[in-house]
Amino acid sequence: MKSLLHLAILLAGLLVLSNVATAQKFPISEPMGGKPFGSSVKKLGNGVYVFRWWVYRNFFIVTDEGVIVTDPMNPKAARILQHEIRKITDKPVRYVVYSHNHHDHISGGIIFKSEGAKFIGHENVKKELGDHPSPVTPLPDITFKDRYTLSLGDRKVKLEYYGPNHGDGLIIMRLPKEKIIFVVDIVTPRRVAFRMMPDFWPDEWIRTLKEIEATDFDYVISGHGPHTQPAIDPANVVKEQRVYLEDLMAAVKTAMDSGTHSPDALQKTVKIPKYEHWRSYKKWLPMNIERIWAFYHMGW
Repeated sequence: MKSLLHLAILLAGLLVLSNVATAQKFPISEPMGGKPFGSSVKKLGNGVYVFRWWVYRNFFIVTDEGVIVTDPMNPKAARILQHEIRKITDKPVRYVVYSHNHHDHISGGIIFKSEGAKFIGHENVKKELGDHPSPVTPLPDITFKDRYTLSLGDRKVKLEYYGPNHGDGLIIMRLPKEKIIFVVDIVTPRRVAFRMMPDFWPDEWIRTLKEIEATDFDYVISGHGPHTQPAIDPANVVKEQRVYLEDLMAAVKTAMDSGTHSPDALQKTVKIPKYEHWRSYKKWLPMNIERIWAFYHMGW
């Protein structure tokens, strides 16, 4: 009986150690580093790397059969990324995955087209890029509607569409083995929403974040962040972004219900002190407020 008890205690101890090891798998307190307007690369492990150019980020995966690249940013950044990949492997880039259709994140794809890479994006992204073509942004070769699993070597990247939120073709990318998700624009840790929230639907944005929160992941790579921000963040940054949006909408709605209907007046009177420490609070909160005013006043 004692031996069984000792075995149970030993197994419990090993489980705790395993959980601790998993929790400490990635150094989320370590910043990306480098110069603010430069670039940097952080290795997460298992062939996964985070690349930063200025305040833009993506990740790439090196496998025995080639490389998977996400969001190639722009031609200048993509050439730097290509150079960084060549330091690690001579394998070609096999796939380039677009998170969504906005050119500031994906217009460097032409750099990898010459390597023979195939491009992947949501079906709505192909339509948007076809309607607004760019010579440096190849159209997706592979499209999907809801879910798609990209396999290369022994690695899998799951691509997931959650409906309209930021545009109508944004996807998240999931690394199930590491429990990491790559989320662009709809999660930017510890920063208020971007200026006037261009191409954002606030209510759909909140819905999407709730749905993502309900999935299985431990870490987040975000599509934006300064050099002082870690390469990855803990999963709770998704909830933090969602709560900010809910607090913002509630504050604006309360002020409007109390009789403040002018966007200029709302910008001056609505404050959310809880987020004063977030990046761009002073500069962008007034613009965030005007966007929410438009949502309630004009229906868009």
